[in-house]
Amino acid sequence: MEQNTNRFISLDVFRGMTICFMIIVNNPGSDISFAPLDHAKWFGFTPTDLVFPSFLFAMGNAMSFAMKKFAGLSDTSVILKIVKRSVLIYLVFVGLEWLGSIQHHLDGSWSIGTLSHMRILGVLPRIALCYLFAALMVYFIKSNNAIIIISILLLVGYQVVLLIFGDPNDPYGMLTNAGTYLDKWVMGDAHLYHGEGVAFDPEGILSTLPSIVNVICGYYAGKFIQEKGKTYETISKLLLFGFIFIFLALCWNMSFPIAKKLWTSSFVLLTVGIDLVLISALIYVVEMRAWNKGNWTSFFETFGRNPLAIYIFGDFFGAVVGWYHFDKMNFNEMMSEKVFQVISAGAIGSLLFAIYYMLVCWVFGKILDKNKVYIRV
Repeated sequence: MEQNTNRFISLDVFRGMTICFMIIVNNPGSDISFAPLDHAKWFGFTPTDLVFPSFLFAMGNAMSFAMKKFAGLSDTSVILKIVKRSVLIYLVFVGLEWLGSIQHHLDGSWSIGTLSHMRILGVLPRIALCYLFAALMVYFIKSNNAIIIISILLLVGYQVVLLIFGDPNDPYGMLTNAGTYLDKWVMGDAHLYHGEGVAFDPEGILSTLPSIVNVICGYYAGKFIQEKGKTYETISKLLLFGFIFIFLALCWNMSFPIAKKLWTSSFVLLTVGIDLVLISALIYVVEMRAWNKGNWTSFFETFGRNPLAIYIFGDFFGAVVGWYHFDKMNFNEMMSEKVFQVISAGAIGSLLFAIYYMLVCWVFGKILDKNKVYIRV
């Protein structure tokens, strides 16, 4: 299917930059990762913490174009399309989880993980859930004011729930917040993320609620850009709202600390604010000043035209090449230790591996782009 030629190049570049850095962040070459590519341990903010919320924001941008395709369809048809997309994204996640559980051992044997320990939520499920609820909201609730009120209630209500149902002494702690209690009660420890060394899911049930607002804000930003076009008014208003959101986030941070892993409401406002500033800068540079004559933007456009497909390929590629062993190491370990850690040991070598991995995904995206294959779930 051909791309919509009415899309702003700047929005494709923004989406592409997000996926590019998302792949880099998710695929360090060793345990000693490049410091700027680390998430904040708990409270606080790093550039890496901006990546996932920016993807949700970019998804909202894309929704502002895609919702036009629902014109003339019955409500039932629209609901089915939205639900179908969400379910497909989740099923892809299940498939990747199953694929990632397959292990090829050095003795030649194979093993497959069991469903009893499969993670239920994660990055793709959050994308699916945020799309589902955000799309239904903007389609069925015609009043912009009503959507704004709902968004505010999601942000404020999230903090209220954490304060009421979390540990009174530490309502925002990793293991003492209401979201962790809910996740353990609904899904059980075995189905949660254990990357922190304990059963805690940064994409849990409760923290999905404020993340929907990232998509809603992205939707309205995309809609505003379409209505106002490539003008200084567009840039100035995006910048104004961006700085207002950042200011409000810093104020809210005093009572509800910025934390990506808890996806706090102050974190939502901060990331939306930064995204608005970044998009306004890209519109100025790419659309108005046309500083893309050297085609530097084409690199990121490749990611931006097939964002979800490239992201999924990154997980698929990592799982499959991990089955093959060389000198008692799987392929990824071999590339990291025998190539990039030799070039530069430590954090820089880890960064080089992540860039190599990202470029592999870019080549896959370029092949799709050259053949005019644009995968829309």
